[in-house]
Amino acid sequence: MNAPVTDLVDVPGDEPAPLLELVDVRASYGPIEVLHGVNLALQPGSVVALLGPNGGGKTTTLRVCSGVLPVEHGELRVAGRVVNGVDAAALARLGVCTIPEGRGIFPNLTVRENLWVATGTGVSLKDLEAVAYERFPILGKRRGQLAGSMSGGEQQMLALSRALGTDPTVLLLDELSMGLAPRIVTEMYDIVGRLVDDGLSILVAEQFARAVLPIATSAALMLQGRVVRVGDPADIEHELSTSYLGG
Repeated sequence: MNAPVTDLVDVPGDEPAPLLELVDVRASYGPIEVLHGVNLALQPGSVVALLGPNGGGKTTTLRVCSGVLPVEHGELRVAGRVVNGVDAAALARLGVCTIPEGRGIFPNLTVRENLWVATGTGVSLKDLEAVAYERFPILGKRRGQLAGSMSGGEQQMLALSRALGTDPTVLLLDELSMGLAPRIVTEMYDIVGRLVDDGLSILVAEQFARAVLPIATSAALMLQGRVVRVGDPADIEHELSTSYLGG
């Protein structure tokens, strides 16, 4: 049974707590354990790049952080409070918003209808549209267009707009670069960097390290369900390419 938000447990301590933290987290799909004691922290105003090859556990880690996949052992914490068992909708109300792999938009709905779907979080369509069209004017021109007929970059803008309209504190991004041309990937990560300047903290899982490292404040290397290294983005990039990708 999912725990109500009012039953969250505060973790005592003198230091300011990370906005999002995994402490010795284990998680499984059925009988198969996929995360084997993951430790990871997202500090306020930071971008943590979660790097590693496919199958390493990056997407599973984000699914745990978003409340989609339960913690079987260890703790998931939001601003110092243990939120094990809290579902995705409750975590969204706590300010944790996710853009999943593949963007998570509805291709057979218009831009405006996609934004309307996000009103389930309690934000009005008017406010969602204001945020979307101010940050991405092209979406205002496309408001009546089916989302699936737009370019990949425009679809990613729509996904970001739905997330930003809920005024999150933490943004979880899974493979932002998927299906996008390199130039568009660079533009999208420039936008993500500006979101951090506006006060967001971001955990981004990305297979292509060079896409996200220019805006990352720290990086974590994930292999076979474990975070094996956390450190400076440049150091992690070097280790990733030389030790694990044969660069």
